[in-house]
Amino acid sequence: MELDGKLLVAMPGMGDPRFEKSVILMCAHSAEGAMGLIVNRPAPDLSFANLLEQLSIPRAPEGRDIRVHSGGPVERGRGFVLHSGDYAGGPATMRIEGGYGMTATLDVLEALARGEGPERALLALGYSGWGPGQVEAEIKANGWLVVDASADLVFSADDAGKWAGALKRLGIDPLTLSAAAGRA
Repeated sequence: MELDGKLLVAMPGMGDPRFEKSVILMCAHSAEGAMGLIVNRPAPDLSFANLLEQLSIPRAPEGRDIRVHSGGPVERGRGFVLHSGDYAGGPATMRIEGGYGMTATLDVLEALARGEGPERALLALGYSGWGPGQVEAEIKANGWLVVDASADLVFSADDAGKWAGALKRLGIDPLTLSAAAGRA
């Protein structure tokens, strides 16, 4: 199962409160494990302007403002800019299936602060990670649904609506989901 560039949508009752109603864009998936960023959980009390100030990055009057998210429970002090594929940050940019990129260097933050950089972006602090076979086992155990990603959903300003929006891409009404798994 290839998960690069797909969305993982948390099922009700998955059992891990850190991921309740989360939507994760999968950035890397291989036999060695998987890595993704939660795209619908705003970071509490942290704005992009505050972050630039903390990093001593000057912001031009035409500087961009992007949303800051909690990307997951791993390395929460580390930032990752998830962006549209139009930004080429060189070898520091990881290309993700579906026309996305992820850059974890200050270059992209400096470009955004100048009003340049990728057309669409969000900043994630931390990431979600899985060991070998772990995410596949969680999907099999009914913890996650896999959905084709859409840039309009991933970069939408409506973080609260992303979970239901991702489910609707599968034709599922969130009100009809059950936390109980079964086998027919």
